[in-house]
Amino acid sequence: MTRLQALDPKVATGRSKELFDGIQAKLGMVPNMMKTMGNSPAVLEGYLNLSDALGKGSLGGKLGELLALSVAESNACNYCLSAHSFIGEKLVGIDTDTLQAAREGINADPKVAAALQFAKTLINKNGRVSSEDVEAVKAAGYTDGAVGEIVAHVALNILTNYFNNTANTDIDFPVVEVATV
Repeated sequence: MTRLQALDPKVATGRSKELFDGIQAKLGMVPNMMKTMGNSPAVLEGYLNLSDALGKGSLGGKLGELLALSVAESNACNYCLSAHSFIGEKLVGIDTDTLQAAREGINADPKVAAALQFAKTLINKNGRVSSEDVEAVKAAGYTDGAVGEIVAHVALNILTNYFNNTANTDIDFPVVEVATV
């Protein structure tokens, strides 16, 4: 049962309504996470702004989705696993084996694998990575800016994972459940 209620976009007012209208126009729907974030327009707008900015970054949509899955598995967030599995497969065109492997920080491409492992390291060390950890991801071919983007993707996904785990958001995508707790 949800612990934070989702707003109905049809009866929302003010800034939340404006944001919902923009989401509806862009996605053709307003996902439950965003409906629930709409209780605080500041939270929803902050999420949307960071997500939009990272979407324009150097890492690309595919790696962004793989990072989201890696982080969601680490934080046991079924909502985000479900959403990003759907987005990764249906909108970005990632095969299911690659999506599944990303949850464990694994990828056949050593550069992608390095980014996923760095994301896992960030989470496992609460952001207190070592010089060796940073050098390893840079040695895989990531610039300082790209390393910063990986950190930002992890932070964005921690926000959504913690939000959805707190809210116990109703999953409005095909359900995918965490393998490890």
